[in-house]
Amino acid sequence: MTSRIGYLVAPLFLPVAILLGYGIWSHQAQNFYFPPLAEILGFFQDIWLFERVGSDLVPSMARMLGGYGLSVLLGVTIGLALGLSPVLRTACEPVVEFLRALPAPALIPFALLLFGAGNGSKLFVIVLGTIWPILLNALDGARAVDTTQLDMARSYQIPRWARIRHIILPAASPRIFAGMRTSLAIAIILMVVSEMVASSNGLGYFVLQSQRAFAIPEMWTGIILLGVLGFLLNALFMRIERRVLFWHRGASGLLNDTATTQTTSSRQEVTDA
Repeated sequence: MTSRIGYLVAPLFLPVAILLGYGIWSHQAQNFYFPPLAEILGFFQDIWLFERVGSDLVPSMARMLGGYGLSVLLGVTIGLALGLSPVLRTACEPVVEFLRALPAPALIPFALLLFGAGNGSKLFVIVLGTIWPILLNALDGARAVDTTQLDMARSYQIPRWARIRHIILPAASPRIFAGMRTSLAIAIILMVVSEMVASSNGLGYFVLQSQRAFAIPEMWTGIILLGVLGFLLNALFMRIERRVLFWHRGASGLLNDTATTQTTSSRQEVTDA
């Protein structure tokens, strides 16, 4: 019981210590750019509970989740297709490497010309920046599937879609989820960056406008909210990943236990000898 409580409390120790340290320092410093913690929390309560939730938070989350969802759909589909077809992979590799090397924020002017200042340009930037970790991990996962299983499935004349669903996708899913977790953080960053250019709402717009108006406490509330959102989304994603990949974690634990047992047995045999 004590270890369980310690496991739950340990992740909170450092954030609480940082907040307390900042609160003590900022109260004595009287620095314009680093307002007291109590002042920031007061503005946070006034602004985000719940004055600007509908006008800024909801549009930002809709753009981020929409772009992230499209990235997952396109990244998994294209990645599996490239991983399963050597000819297609060889033909598309130069284009993939070229597009992957382009920084997504650098294409914001092009996105504005193509889609205008609406949500389309922001979704374009988010998708372009977040698709690559998912696509490349799906590609590697598809290439790493045991060829013996695929050959056996072909010999039993199992349809291609059934092979993808029951063999390839489960085998590649641990790597796909690793790419999805990386892309989630990138999606939040690109959401903010895209909203700082030619936008009229959103968290990025709010932070930038607060900075321009020298509303420093308000600016910090937006930054803190972004950090809290990133933490909560990552925690939710890890929970979903554990539920979806429970079989993979169980298999990994079994393999580790087997390896540990074999190592212990080998050491015992050497000692006996």
